[in-house]
Amino acid sequence: MKFFSRLKRDIRVVFERDPAAKSVLEVVCCYSGLHALWFHRLAHFFYLKGFVLLPRLISSFSRFVTGIEIHPGATIGEGLFIDHGTGIVIGETAELGKNVTLYQGVTLGGTGKEKGKRHPTIGNNVVVATGAKVLGSFKVGDHAKIGAGSVVLKEVPPYATVVGIPGRVVVMNGKRVNTARQDPPQNFIDYAEDAAELAEECDVDLDHCALPDPEEQNRQELLERIEKLERQIEILTEALNDKSIQHNDQTKRGV
Repeated sequence: MKFFSRLKRDIRVVFERDPAAKSVLEVVCCYSGLHALWFHRLAHFFYLKGFVLLPRLISSFSRFVTGIEIHPGATIGEGLFIDHGTGIVIGETAELGKNVTLYQGVTLGGTGKEKGKRHPTIGNNVVVATGAKVLGSFKVGDHAKIGAGSVVLKEVPPYATVVGIPGRVVVMNGKRVNTARQDPPQNFIDYAEDAAELAEECDVDLDHCALPDPEEQNRQELLERIEKLERQIEILTEALNDKSIQHNDQTKRGV
C-alpha cells in the first residue's frame, strides 16, 4: 500500500505544480521527470544493496529515455517535481529535501575530483530555475529560489533568492539585499533559525521569473550618480564663471 500511495503522491505533485497537466493517463505516459524519478528509485534501491553495475545501467537507460541523469547514489526526498527536465544532472552525493522543484538544464554537481560529499544539499521547498548550476558541497536553505542561468558556488540561506554569475543573494526573507557586498550578511543565521521553526509542508513558490535584476539595479544607480555629479559640475562651473566675470569687472574698474 505504501508503494501505491507514493505513486499517487508523485502524480498529485505534477497536478499541483504544472497547470498543463490534464489527466492522470497523460501524466503517467508523457512526463519524463516522473519517469526519471521512478527509474531513480529503482536504481537507488539496488545502490543501497551494494550493487555497482546494475544501478548504473538503470540510470543510463533512464538518461537515454528521459534526457535526465540522476546518479543512483543521490538522495531524493518526497515531492520532487521535474518540469520538462531535459539536461538535468544530479550528482552522486546530492541530497534533495521535500517538495523540491527543478526545471530543465539544472545541474547539481561537484567542483573537482575530491572524494566524499562533493555535491549540494538542497533544502525543502526549494525552486531551481532553468539552466541554473549549483556546484559544490554546501547547503541551499529551505524555501530558497535559484534564478534561471545562475551559477551558485556557496551556501544559500533559507528564504533567499539568488541570481547571477556567480550567484548572489538579492532578496532574503522578502527584503532586498545590497548586491555590492562580497560576503554573506551576518544575519543569515537568524533567518536559518526562523526557517527551522516553520512547518516543512508549505506551498512551493514557483514564481521564478519575476526576480530582481542586480545588474540593472546597479546600472540605474550608476546612471543616477552620474546625473547627480553632472548637475554638481554644472553648478560649480556656473559659480566659477560668475566669479571670473566679477573679477574681470573689478579689474577693469581698477584700471
